[in-house]
Amino acid sequence: MSIDQGTAAKVAKLARIRVDDADLPALAQEFNNILGFIEQLGEVDVEGVEPMVSVTPMRLKRRKDGVTDGGQQDKVLSNAPDAREGFFAVPKVVE
Repeated sequence: MSIDQGTAAKVAKLARIRVDDADLPALAQEFNNILGFIEQLGEVDVEGVEPMVSVTPMRLKRRKDGVTDGGQQDKVLSNAPDAREGFFAVPKVVE
């Protein structure tokens, strides 16, 4: 795939980047270089290679997945203009 100056101008407009007409050929060439690099990556044989989270082998930290109330009900309700019986109190809007 090749990027022409019209496509480069359209991409610049979508990205909300003002590019002078004189700079469009260089921008189109940069896009073509990037696409060339992506094509090179597609040629790499990755058969049998496990996906990595990081370049250094490490295990992600995990926490116990448990449901709690957060233990901060009083702190949260302290910001409420009106709280009753442990809940936010709001005016009735439906009759």
